[in-house]
Amino acid sequence: MERYKFYIGGDWIGPAEDGHFDAVNPFTGKVWAQLGEASPADVDAAVEAAARAQPGWAGTNGATRALILNRVADVIVDHAERMAVIESTDNGKVIRETKSQMLFAARLFRFYAGYADKLYGSTIPLDSSTIFDYTTREPYGVVALITAWNSPITLLCNKLPAALAAGNTVVVKPSEHASVSTLEFCKLLAEGGLPPGVVNVVTGGGETGAALVRHADIAKVSFTGSPAVGRKIAAMAGEMLKPVTLELGGKSPNIVFDDADPEAATIGALAGIFGATGQTCVAGSRLLVQRGLYDEITQRLADRARAIRLGDPLDPASEMGTVANRPQFDRIMQSIDSATQDGARLVAGGNRAKGDHLGEGLFVEPTIFADVRNDMAVAQNEIFGPVLAILPFETEEEAVDIANDIPFGLASGLWTRDISRAMRLVPQMKSGVVWVNTYRMVAAQAPFGGTKESGFGRERGEVGIMEFTVTKNVMIDYSSEARDPFAIKN
Repeated sequence: MERYKFYIGGDWIGPAEDGHFDAVNPFTGKVWAQLGEASPADVDAAVEAAARAQPGWAGTNGATRALILNRVADVIVDHAERMAVIESTDNGKVIRETKSQMLFAARLFRFYAGYADKLYGSTIPLDSSTIFDYTTREPYGVVALITAWNSPITLLCNKLPAALAAGNTVVVKPSEHASVSTLEFCKLLAEGGLPPGVVNVVTGGGETGAALVRHADIAKVSFTGSPAVGRKIAAMAGEMLKPVTLELGGKSPNIVFDDADPEAATIGALAGIFGATGQTCVAGSRLLVQRGLYDEITQRLADRARAIRLGDPLDPASEMGTVANRPQFDRIMQSIDSATQDGARLVAGGNRAKGDHLGEGLFVEPTIFADVRNDMAVAQNEIFGPVLAILPFETEEEAVDIANDIPFGLASGLWTRDISRAMRLVPQMKSGVVWVNTYRMVAAQAPFGGTKESGFGRERGEVGIMEFTVTKNVMIDYSSEARDPFAIKN
């Protein structure tokens, strides 16, 4: 069992106060690694290392930064299998997903490598003909990246290559529930040629995160996690007027109309809620089905849910792994009990899944509740697990009203063969992402982020790198005219 240190300034450094915590494999229930608990002194060391490295990294021309990021992408591909095993061991996600996520991480590095030498400014024609005005885009400096436990490397790479391509250096704090893959990822960055101090990682709980957010030399914070923690981070950053990007939770509506392809919609609903054991912020956990297809879709989903293969996350045949940690498992089971008490009709699952092949793993049966009302907790609260709420509707207007009547606004889905309906409804969906006749689709080029309690700011796509830059305006007066010093010049 390895005891991991922090990655600071290109070296592996132990905690200043020698505090550690356990990493527990959610499939076996056993401790498989130990992580350092970072103190404020450790956070100081990481930020100082990033601050020392930042001028040199920002001063490296974009073409060179691009070469390094592309080399890192090559290394990620070479180590994708090993990294997938580490992440699946750490958080219980099936390896068929973690492997594809590692390859997507490489794609994100390549995508942002392409932007490293293309952070163009603008020339701006002014009212005055003797003023030359232009803008530049510059890095913030040292930025903090705080990630969640459900997909540590994907969430990190939604942020990291964009921040690096823009010339920032970073300090990363992964979730205390899944830190190992992030620390192992540092080895890949070093192998790819990233200079020491450009990326630093400290591990620990909320106090470590707070010390990082409040650090005077952190210029920007990008956080992925729960709305509750997001509020705290926004408040802490606000005290120092630091900009933040918040990618928070969701309770996404997946809407099936009578004219949809039933098979395609069923597959999309399954992917939306049972992919990644439902532990994804875009989970289509609210399935709205028009009355004409309601009974058919409900039955199809119940049958498919019972057939999902649960098993060892490292077995390529497993379709659904464990819940990532014990606190989350307990929250999911409490939510299932609450839905039953509220009168939702259980049509599949509802229990802890057990069996010889499941061992002591934190498995939850794929669970479906039908006849759900939108005022029930199961329809309003993010459960972050394999629990689907099916709600009936009659008309387009009712579907939109139900879909938007939640505090979240991350993603939504529309299933219809009528392109006119789709185009009519897309502007009405109060979410940052809308999928039509697909669900849980990602692309490096496509911006991602939410509204309302799902946060603000965007990751991925061109806008993702702009989140890590500051616009500077420059005015050059090349006239020889004297001016009035007591009046503004325009």
